[in-house]
Amino acid sequence: MERFFGGNPALVLLRLAILSLIVGVVLAALGFSPFEILDSLRRLAERIYDMGFAAVEKAFRYFLLGAVIVFPVWLVVRVLKSLGRSGGSNVVDATSPNREA
Repeated sequence: MERFFGGNPALVLLRLAILSLIVGVVLAALGFSPFEILDSLRRLAERIYDMGFAAVEKAFRYFLLGAVIVFPVWLVVRVLKSLGRSGGSNVVDATSPNREA
């Protein structure tokens, strides 16, 4: 247990309590409240969440824009390659180990 806490758990908890009290006094003097901080964190999470979906939507639009060109070109290339192979060419590759001498 001491390994997890980094020392005697009771002393670590006491230090954390004292540090929390000091930070709380400073934040109160600056005019912060716990509810304002939590509300700010909630609004930050909402903004990040909204930005994330806007980014996903924009990326999907880019994907569709590229796919309009890429997929038809790919399909034409594949069809042309398959037509070229079915032509029955008997050309022997010079790099092939089973070539006729």
